[in-house]
Amino acid sequence: MSTCEIESTAIAPACDTTSGKRSKPGLSRSLTLLFAAASGLAVANAYFAHPLLDVIADDLSLPRATIGFVVGATQLGYGLGLVLLVPVGDLVDRRKLVIIQSLLSVLALLCVGFAPTEEVLFPALIAMGFFAVATQAFVAYAASLARPEERGAVVGTVTSGIVLGILLARTVAGAVVDIAGWRAVYLLSAAFTLAITAILARVVPAQPKSGPAVSYPKLIGSLFTLFLQEPVLRVRAILALLIFADVTTLLTPLVLPLSAPPYSLSHAAIGLFGLAGAAGALGASRAGRWTDEGFGQRVTGVALTLMLCSWILIGLLPYSILFLVTGVLLLDFGLQAVHVASQGLIYRVRPEAQSRLTAAYMVFYSTGSALGSSISTLVYARWAWTGVSMLGAGIAAAALLFWAITLPKHGLTKC
Repeated sequence: MSTCEIESTAIAPACDTTSGKRSKPGLSRSLTLLFAAASGLAVANAYFAHPLLDVIADDLSLPRATIGFVVGATQLGYGLGLVLLVPVGDLVDRRKLVIIQSLLSVLALLCVGFAPTEEVLFPALIAMGFFAVATQAFVAYAASLARPEERGAVVGTVTSGIVLGILLARTVAGAVVDIAGWRAVYLLSAAFTLAITAILARVVPAQPKSGPAVSYPKLIGSLFTLFLQEPVLRVRAILALLIFADVTTLLTPLVLPLSAPPYSLSHAAIGLFGLAGAAGALGASRAGRWTDEGFGQRVTGVALTLMLCSWILIGLLPYSILFLVTGVLLLDFGLQAVHVASQGLIYRVRPEAQSRLTAAYMVFYSTGSALGSSISTLVYARWAWTGVSMLGAGIAAAALLFWAITLPKHGLTKC
């Protein structure tokens, strides 16, 4: 579809068939998919490093036991961006915000791609993660443009783009590094980010803010107020910390056993494991609609159970790589379903504060991702794949237990 076609159908009109009155316009399918694509590309920048860790370590002479901090630095920047940058979407025109963030992401990607030493690389990674939070601005933006009855489905579609971006980042990075080296991954992403920013600047509708102005310090302080006031936000934030720690516990050290004997896979082959996870993410895209229908808690319970069971298969990697493929599919399916259900539930409580709700929720996601990335490589260095599998299973079990304990506070079907 051309940019002109997207622009002409960006906001789909809606009409109340019973009264003949026009209701709030909905978000067109074409613009929803554009948000999903832009979100996927933005978040992929934070996950390219997973299949590249050994190559980056060799190029910059970094110890293998601490190479997970390459991912941790990106997640640190992402966490800072969630707290300091995402809430600004409730204060200014979101169109201007996402375009400026995307352009700054291009600069950060170029710095990573040309980094000559670790002293340059790590600050550049932090900056890249900081501006990669544009992906969450897209989610809040899409949710604010959607009608209430379709919000869960829209969030589900955009979030599917995010999860696909995370998963396919491994595939793309693995393929590119074998052809042109790890630096080319970030330089190509800079080019694609610049191109999609040009499209966004043309077709994304403006969203000027009205009402009394709020100072930036009060805006940031309100994150903590929201967290204290909204039980659903607190529960779902802690679940986010656990499930994303669980997934990065798998993703970060995965390249180490697969690139070593007996498998000795190329980086391109290792990257193909993202396709298995992508299939799971596509299958979980219904989670948003189920949440709209009132089944968010049931979706969460089933998905967390699948994440726990997936580690039984992942732990059998020494016996067959097919066990790992199946386990990755189940783990990513569960992640997507819980994440979409959580966002659908959270966005109901304060529609006027969607950017701040996103920030408060996703900072726990970033914290979990950083912890899982940093700890898992240390565990692998000492206890190999068995240790990683036990750590992942323990985190998944903790998430399921926490959900079960907090469930009576919120009811089963309508929360």
